[in-house]
Amino acid sequence: MREAQKLAFLAGAGWGDAQRFHLAGDASARSYERLVRPGGDTDLHLAVLMDAPPGCGDDVGAFHRIGTHLAGLGLSPPKTWAMDEALGLMLIEDLGEAVYARLLENAPALEAGLYADAVDVLVRLQAAPPPAGLPDLSAAEWAASAALAPEFYALAATGSMPDAGPFLAALEQAIRACADGPRVLILRDYHAENLLWLPARMGVARVGLLDFQLGQMGQPEYDLVSLLQDARRDVSPETEAAMIAHFSRETGRGDITAACATLGALRALRIIGIFARLTMTQGKDRYLAFLPRVWGQLRRNLAHPALAGLRAEVEAILPEPTQAIIERIRAWPTVSH
Repeated sequence: MREAQKLAFLAGAGWGDAQRFHLAGDASARSYERLVRPGGDTDLHLAVLMDAPPGCGDDVGAFHRIGTHLAGLGLSPPKTWAMDEALGLMLIEDLGEAVYARLLENAPALEAGLYADAVDVLVRLQAAPPPAGLPDLSAAEWAASAALAPEFYALAATGSMPDAGPFLAALEQAIRACADGPRVLILRDYHAENLLWLPARMGVARVGLLDFQLGQMGQPEYDLVSLLQDARRDVSPETEAAMIAHFSRETGRGDITAACATLGALRALRIIGIFARLTMTQGKDRYLAFLPRVWGQLRRNLAHPALAGLRAEVEAILPEPTQAIIERIRAWPTVSH
């Protein structure tokens, strides 16, 4: 049924003769295929089919709306060439193969320059008025988004679900104290797997942007922390420090270390819970390999003096992801949730 819908959509968009190659899938139900059709210049014979089944948390309409906003700021989201919002299918521009994460595997010396351009994108994005009608979470709602850590990770790690009340209260208090100021448009998953280098373009347009359909209002440092505290790769301490200073200087935010530590702890806690849930409910255990790195980021953030209360609550309910605990999560019976 889904394949028939894809074929009809592609035929209607004029791409029925294209060859299709699996390009990527991720933690969501969304997947991508590269399309190649004969002849023409690159822009006309290459495209990407985005398949975001309705009801699975991703909305191609939101991707198009936020992408249109980003393009209006001179940034580089993929152009939309065709869309069926009801079916969750979208034909978009192929931005190529130069994903930051792959580039840096082969040329780590490029890190500082590539990340400086990525920070400049955030500066441009946050200087502009955001689109209307985006979700804007309170400190309590942000804290609640980390409840997956005790609900899934702690449950599998220890065999019982702890009382998360004091933990969530401490997290909410930390957010209110350190990271509850002005809101800007955040893209949420702003990291090296979702950025591409486009050297033929100029300025901030050289950074291609992916996976922004869940964009919402959030704290200015949220995407910065997402970029610099990456679950999938280690960013050098020198680059991290330089990019925090660069962002602070360009945005006039002043000392943002407490905000970065707080939002970094929030993100790490959310990621730990999400990766455990993906394994326990969908059998997607490949994300468990990232837990030690994310745990290290969490510990480093919690070392900030402003987070002493949160650190105590985390230590009370969440054990370190030793190999034994990782294998315990992997062996958890997969059940839908």
